[in-house]
Amino acid sequence: MRRAGPAALRALLRKPGIHLMPCAHDALSARLIQEAGFPLAFVSGFATSAAHGLPDTGLMCYAEMLGTMRSVAEQLSIPVIGDGDTGYGNPLNAKRTVAGYARAGLAGIMIEDQLAPKRCGHTRDKRVVGRAEAVARVRAAVDAAKEGDDILIMARTDARATDGLHEAIDRCAAFADAGADITFLEAPRSADEMREYCAAVPGPKMANLLAGGLTPVLPPAELEQIGYAIAAYPLDLLNASIVAMRAALAGLKDGGRPPAHLALPFDELQTVVGFDAYYAEEARYRTDDADAPAR
Repeated sequence: MRRAGPAALRALLRKPGIHLMPCAHDALSARLIQEAGFPLAFVSGFATSAAHGLPDTGLMCYAEMLGTMRSVAEQLSIPVIGDGDTGYGNPLNAKRTVAGYARAGLAGIMIEDQLAPKRCGHTRDKRVVGRAEAVARVRAAVDAAKEGDDILIMARTDARATDGLHEAIDRCAAFADAGADITFLEAPRSADEMREYCAAVPGPKMANLLAGGLTPVLPPAELEQIGYAIAAYPLDLLNASIVAMRAALAGLKDGGRPPAHLALPFDELQTVVGFDAYYAEEARYRTDDADAPAR
């Protein structure tokens, strides 16, 4: 499968309109995003942590996240952006993280300004580094992308929760000046705050639409009018999988089978997880004596 790299993501961002981006937590959920016809995907740190049985509080290390990024990128031919958290250390660590994600096949990486250990942007007790350190982290990420490991840099700030909207906007503007390809002001509290951010900061911007979170979940057309280029849906697939698995388990416990609407026919399940593609590829290399005993 031919992967869609940074050039494909840049081309997508040049197109008018807002681009809807569901978030994956593993290779299968990412493949389903592509199968549904979405133009790009994101590997969520929250959802990936949850899939490992952990809260999104900085417990996943760089190597664990890199393994997930690699397995997702190998499955897709649409651009993928990966959650790089804080870069897992100082600016030099951030450069290494950016390079690793680029070599794993991702088209973009998100780097944020939280103080480690970071946590989900819509939960409590967040802390951010100073603005100078935050910008240095982004500059290091941009430098890594320029030094041979091409990948787009999405720079995120969580300063709205700690220092107010205007500090968060100023940080995003500084990130754009430092060369970030996309900015992301996490958890604005209203449509007016979203408009103020989009009007003040140049370049593509992402909205994070977490159901039940701090930011209003607006329709795509309104987000586009406000000035966003990407609408991310971080937890919808994770939520759906939890609801479906709980219902299936309740059905098994009560009557020995899950609800009918949750059960795929076995042949369809095989197709979804890749058996048909494997068999087709296997047939290319089958020889007439494949079943003959070795001599």
